[in-house]
Amino acid sequence: MVKQILRLIIGSLLIFTCSSWGFYAHYRINRLAVFTLPQAMSTFYKNNIEYITEHAISADKRRYVDSTEAPRHFFNADHYGKNPFNAIPQHWNDAAVKYSADTIIKYGTLPWTIQYNYYRLVKAFKDHDTTSILNISANLGHYVADAHVPLHLTQNYNGQLTNQTGIHALWESRLPELFGNKYNWYAGKAQYIENPLAEAFKICRSSFKNIDTVLRFERILGKSFPEDKKYELIKHGKRIVKDYSVAYATAYQKMLKGMVQRRMRSAILAVGSYWYSAWVDAGQPDLTKLITKPLNDTEKSKIRQEETLYNNGKVSF
Repeated sequence: MVKQILRLIIGSLLIFTCSSWGFYAHYRINRLAVFTLPQAMSTFYKNNIEYITEHAISADKRRYVDSTEAPRHFFNADHYGKNPFNAIPQHWNDAAVKYSADTIIKYGTLPWTIQYNYYRLVKAFKDHDTTSILNISANLGHYVADAHVPLHLTQNYNGQLTNQTGIHALWESRLPELFGNKYNWYAGKAQYIENPLAEAFKICRSSFKNIDTVLRFERILGKSFPEDKKYELIKHGKRIVKDYSVAYATAYQKMLKGMVQRRMRSAILAVGSYWYSAWVDAGQPDLTKLITKPLNDTEKSKIRQEETLYNNGKVSF
């Protein structure tokens, strides 16, 4: 009887989100992307690194107040067949003619959302609009990071079609939160992107290739793992919730052989590269003139320490 009651309590506390990378990952991707930038940009971005970090999740928050926001975070490529990237035109107008705009919106607009925000950032740089540069940079970073999540490229985004409900949060939140401090974070320096839309599709295609592995490995693990050891109660902020156990997450992490780390590291470089490319396309404006409140010596020292850790593949926050 006691066990039955406990199961009911645990079940009522089960919380699995199906949004984008968890807060942990988005914060770190945006923050570490700052360290990929060249000196001409990095002073401005380092000066505003707390804003860039804090607003890394603003796009997710908008989903609760803006009904048009959700499709911007995913692209259910498998709706378009077994070889979707050969079938769907990259240019929006061509895709809309072939499938209809309503269909594209229904199954996600992520690559076009990246393109749209990229050109908004170019304009913000040209206009020397500090507020817009920061807001759009944070949002663009969020969408680019989302494109690196395999489960954002499938209709089976949370394993709900294969009896694997909850895998979304396991892959993108639980694993990086548990093992992120052991990841090698160094992603190199930002590179110029010739074609922002083609690059967005390239990222999505890369994520799409990982979907089968993400789902199949968890399915195999789930069949071999004791059911009573799969979940445990953990503390999320002030709440006690049911989540995947450390043992289960550890086993899944090992099976994936560093996939989450690779996708996060790729996201860091891609975010920095999109920011850098937008700045170049805007004519490389002098961003130091946009700094209204320079960092003090203590803040500069902290950022230098973080950058040193990043260059060594580590994090300190």
